[in-house]
Amino acid sequence: MYKITDGIKISVETFFQPDYSNPANNEFMFAYRITIENTNDFQVKLLRRYWKIYDSNGTTKEVEGEGVIGVQPVLNPGERYQYVSGCNLKTEIGKMHGSYQFENMVTKKEFSVLIPAFEMSVPYKWN
Repeated sequence: MYKITDGIKISVETFFQPDYSNPANNEFMFAYRITIENTNDFQVKLLRRYWKIYDSNGTTKEVEGEGVIGVQPVLNPGERYQYVSGCNLKTEIGKMHGSYQFENMVTKKEFSVLIPAFEMSVPYKWN
């Protein structure tokens, strides 16, 4: 799944992490891989991130901060940046969505890029 906003393509893949999960204690760990591609003809810099995380028990968390995994990558036209991060849930199913704040390095104007909603679920839940 992917979404393009203002020339920035965001793709997401998710993975259940059974070795880091403990279902008996309601701990379910998921990893997600984000690929960010700059399809513009100008350089951009990722400044901030914002996530809204939904757990199927009805709880919601919001996470925001500078950059991603400790960096604020700069992408030239046509470049991609990829990173892996994680999310822990108290249930077997959840979802996330959010946005990134980017800066156009030519005009110095900031713009928001949507991160498509994605689901996290343990594979055996659907069997």
